[in-house]
Amino acid sequence: MVDKTHPKLDERIEPGNWTDGLDMPMSLMDQIPEDPASLADLANRSVVSGKQFSREQAIQLCRLAAKFETTQTMGQFPLTGKILISAFYEPSTRTRLSFESVWHRLGGDVISITDPSTTGVAKGESLHDVAEMMSHYGDVVVLRDSNEEAIYEMLDVLRIPIINAGNGTDEHPTQALADIYAIAKWRPEFLMDNPPADKKIRICVIGVPGRMRTVRSLLSFLALFSPAIKEVVIICNADQPFSKGQKEELEEAGLKLRVTADLDAQLPDTDVVYINAIAWVGDSYEELGTEYRLNDSSPLKDGSIILHPLARGEELATDLDNTEHNWYFAQARGAVYVRMAIMTSLVRF
Repeated sequence: MVDKTHPKLDERIEPGNWTDGLDMPMSLMDQIPEDPASLADLANRSVVSGKQFSREQAIQLCRLAAKFETTQTMGQFPLTGKILISAFYEPSTRTRLSFESVWHRLGGDVISITDPSTTGVAKGESLHDVAEMMSHYGDVVVLRDSNEEAIYEMLDVLRIPIINAGNGTDEHPTQALADIYAIAKWRPEFLMDNPPADKKIRICVIGVPGRMRTVRSLLSFLALFSPAIKEVVIICNADQPFSKGQKEELEEAGLKLRVTADLDAQLPDTDVVYINAIAWVGDSYEELGTEYRLNDSSPLKDGSIILHPLARGEELATDLDNTEHNWYFAQARGAVYVRMAIMTSLVRF
């Protein structure tokens, strides 16, 4: 039994000022003309891959996310009476809670599965039958599964949209769009067709594109905005960092790519540093690039930002949390509004 009274128990919890930092999403909204027609094609569609989105759809989803972020009180609840099936067969904190938070904020109800061993799958039920039942029980499915093919098998049967919340080492499209939203708030010119030369950015991605779903999806989205990117430098020591055809496809889309194993040599000229060290494989995970670490002694460029999909390990030190480089918490906060934008575009009534 703990017999020490924590000093925080004697303090009232003061709510944060919700208007702090809203100048950035407001600036983003001011720069982008609203074009809801570009989002009309998303209605009643599933979201499985970052490759599904056009450049204009990504821009308008960022604008809609900014609109949600700058609105403290919802004037209407468009998902009232609608049910989200939240099926997470891998551990998750931010992704699961943000999707469920979004659905509640928009007026809907949530039913959850967090352990496949408690479902019919553990008794040998097919994904075909699972999808058939889900079509009767809810209005949208959010699925995280270490089986890369599961979401594709369910697509053939489902009569409601399904959203990929991470499928093995394949993709995590809504996380990647949250990453793009964070960059766009920090540098609104990132979304311009022809940004000024001094506003173009250099991005370092610490990770293995062929093994990490977050990195794979992020690169697909970055390819939509290649006019604003000087270079994307992949930091890893893998012999084969890309999956078959991946690098060629990205370069054909306009990204200038380079691979190196030397992190510190790149940091002084890098504007955005994206770091991840986890890849989900089967029912477990593997750590990749654990030798790469960021801390307050890293030679980071003044004004540069760090993004991380979280959860973090030793690759990202807590001594960076109170520096100007910390955008990973804002990135996680923004994911809620990005998913609000996606949900309201998908579910039309």
